[in-house]
Amino acid sequence: MKIYIKVYRVQGEVLVAACDEELLGKTFREGELKLEVKERFYKGELKEIDVLEELLEDATIANLTGERCVKKAIDLGYVDPERVLRVQGIPHAQMAKLL
Repeated sequence: MKIYIKVYRVQGEVLVAACDEELLGKTFREGELKLEVKERFYKGELKEIDVLEELLEDATIANLTGERCVKKAIDLGYVDPERVLRVQGIPHAQMAKLL
């Protein structure tokens, strides 16, 4: 399975939005938490998971949703597994690099 990746470049920041392919367009709720995997935010190019490594190197901010995206970011050392939010079992993580 692949992931959707969209890269935003705004005022010197590089934001990478990535989600597992099958989650695009879905909404998850748990208690007061709501996780929307909106197409307008995440739907960029459909790619293999390995491209995430290069994109996260350049990213100053990242929003990652889904088992594959979040696991890859954890494996690469960008996300602390203790800081991953789960909504209906779906992992979501955010990353910000302080320069």
